Amino acid sequence: MGFKKVDHVGVVVRDLEATLTFYTEVLGLELKERFTHTNGVFELALLGFGGSDETEIELIQGYSDKLPSEATVHHFAITVDDIEQEFSRLKSIDHVEFVDQEITTLPNGYKYFFIYGPEKEWIELFQR
Repeated sequence: MGFKKVDHVGVVVRDLEATLTFYTEVLGLELKERFTHTNGVFELALLGFGGSDETEIELIQGYSDKLPSEATVHHFAITVDDIEQEFSRLKSIDHVEFVDQEITTLPNGYKYFFIYGPEKEWIELFQR
């Protein structure tokens, strides 16, 4: 099989500007590309870290009112080096809303917590 990685995760949003601001200013993602789909309707923005070829977050504006509620993406995860430091940093930002009020440690030692994005999407901060 020729698969080697997840390329991107698509998140449908109603307000692309607000979501871009949140993802870049709060989470530190970088806007890699932004364009209108060839259909002339969807606005797309691709985000990542450090200009690398890692999995991207694709923000999609333009058809959220036509999507069914089932089969939506539950969350995406961002790797962090120091989960406790990131938890404290995000707690200090007034407009960041937390899903979890504490860090969870899994039996294998991995740690995580969730916050809400501006459209109530779940974003996991994750430390292996």
